[in-house]
Amino acid sequence: MFGLFVLGLLLLIGRRRRTAALFFVFASVNLAMVLPLYFGEPYKPPYASSAMRAMLLNVNTQLGDASRVRAVVSDADPDILVLEEISSVWMSDLAWLKNSYPYSLAQPREDNFGIGLFSKLPLAEANVVYIGDAKVPSIIASVSTTHTNLRVIATHTLPPSGRNYSRWRNDQLEKLPDYVQSPLPVLLLGDLNVTPWNYHFRCLLARTSLLDSAKGYGVQPTWPNYNPLLLIPIDHCLHSTDITIVDRRVGEDVSSDHYPVIVDFVIGTEQTKRGLTR
Repeated sequence: MFGLFVLGLLLLIGRRRRTAALFFVFASVNLAMVLPLYFGEPYKPPYASSAMRAMLLNVNTQLGDASRVRAVVSDADPDILVLEEISSVWMSDLAWLKNSYPYSLAQPREDNFGIGLFSKLPLAEANVVYIGDAKVPSIIASVSTTHTNLRVIATHTLPPSGRNYSRWRNDQLEKLPDYVQSPLPVLLLGDLNVTPWNYHFRCLLARTSLLDSAKGYGVQPTWPNYNPLLLIPIDHCLHSTDITIVDRRVGEDVSSDHYPVIVDFVIGTEQTKRGLTR
């Protein structure tokens, strides 16, 4: 977006007004899509201890540093942890998680689509499912919180690298709403391999009524962290309207090609919480 503005200015200085105008139009369209993420006042619960924390981290099957993952996860200390691209080697390196996260379900794979859900809170139910035709695993779980169960969906779509992968990614995104429908509060975490401005991402929000946790916190790019000029947000946390986001941020580098996403949230709408705290 900023690059388009700069190029437009340079073209304007060079008196190529028509081409400059075209660049300004494209830049304005990009700005209109990005700005909504910066609007919205974060909610601050009356008691900080009422918030829970979820963390999403694509460790990268080949690149991630297990010691860095341990340090970053330990420092963030999430209640719910979703790890993606975990293999059998990673599962061995992550054995320490059992001490803090006694409840878990993992489906390691030797390709880049192993996935695991680790929780400090009991899992009333947890299953590995395959959404769409891509044959990559997702996890659907019901987490027992203090007041209610929480439906957690952990998923990872294929990257759009070629016609088939793009089709399978889009198919998975189109079929995700079938798994979102629930009377429980819903938290969806995953490397969706789309930006918030992608058509299929926006369709997912529209069909499920899920909200983007980034709203009010701005653009928080997560990949590829080795090239700051190309960084885009493709790791997402979506939530139902009965969940309120208290804080959202990008975590520290773990030598993967992704940065982690850390989200603090409370269950219940703001109006409900006010009623409960009177």
